[in-house]
Amino acid sequence: MNHDERVVRELVSEYGRTYAEEAGIRLKDTPQPLYRLLVLSLLLSARIRASVAVATARALHEDHLDSPRRMADADWQRRVDALGRGGYRRYDERTATQLGDGAELLTERWGGDLRRLHREAHGDTGELGRLLQEEPGIGPAGADIFLREAQRVWPDVAPYLDGKALSGAGRLGLPKDPEKLTRLATDIQPAVLAAALVRAALDRQVAEDCLRRAA
Repeated sequence: MNHDERVVRELVSEYGRTYAEEAGIRLKDTPQPLYRLLVLSLLLSARIRASVAVATARALHEDHLDSPRRMADADWQRRVDALGRGGYRRYDERTATQLGDGAELLTERWGGDLRRLHREAHGDTGELGRLLQEEPGIGPAGADIFLREAQRVWPDVAPYLDGKALSGAGRLGLPKDPEKLTRLATDIQPAVLAAALVRAALDRQVAEDCLRRAA
């Protein structure tokens, strides 16, 4: 095993947990988990700590705001309150509006089922990203987050290593090329690799810890 392979092993061993897992989402190719992932992606894409976004996704689930219908039917104040309980106070009012509008759009256009959006893209990852960005509050960063995690249940998306993941690879001294990275981790689920690389991009100490362990 060469140095780069050791770095990848150490990284995934210590930090290979997807953000969906951290938020308590048992990701499956079914409507509710996919919707919860979309909400998590919206929350994570704001300039706020990932831990706060994850806690807020859990708070929304605990308040049963975990399907497009329930989110759309909830009044604005209920959404604001749930966001606040998760610690998402800086953006709570705007995000409450986006969640309501997004749930309505998802229900009207795709029957509340993101698998229909997936099918509409016909295997084109760029088109998937474009369709996701039609959702209020989902920009390029949010679409990247969703696809990084969704590749676990949408194999045609994999390997999806976006700019943030490749930034983590650079910090670790690994190739900033998706094909070369996946060759270093042939038996590692791409979503897990992507999440671990993002953690290295967000926290220099993660990278330093992995490099120290692999030395």
